[in-house]
Amino acid sequence: MKVSDCPTTQVEVRIAAAPAEVWSWLLDVDLPARFSTEFQGGGWVDGAEPGLGARFRGRNSHPVAGEWETVSTVTGYEPERLFAWAVMDVTNPAASWRFELVPDGDGTILRQWAQIGPGPSNLTTIIGSMPEHEEEIVAMRLGELQANMQKTVEGIKELAESGVRAA
Repeated sequence: MKVSDCPTTQVEVRIAAAPAEVWSWLLDVDLPARFSTEFQGGGWVDGAEPGLGARFRGRNSHPVAGEWETVSTVTGYEPERLFAWAVMDVTNPAASWRFELVPDGDGTILRQWAQIGPGPSNLTTIIGSMPEHEEEIVAMRLGELQANMQKTVEGIKELAESGVRAA
């Protein structure tokens, strides 16, 4: 698998809370920093409010890639159903991400999905220095993303089921 294939990964968890309760946690773009080993935090740019076209900045740290910041643009926004964003360039993103909420009886299925590429990123820079290892690097990267995504959805589940309301 290569970056040009735009590989994806996805995780999901069932939460014993209504979509409206889960949704409020998703709008805190800083929240995944509580659970991820890579994402260090973020916030809305220029006081933006969550919504289509809004932008937020994220800070990341990785033992191989170092530290970096990105700006993401909200590309999908359907309250209590979909929150999606493109990293850096909306037309040629370094990555694309989304949370989906699916009602499930008295609860909610929370899915987090990510796609690498097709645009340039730290990953493409690393691959450029050793292109013969692209497939292994991409597989490793997908595994890292999936592990952090699983921690994030499990963390959101715990918060949403705790009865505490999102800020």
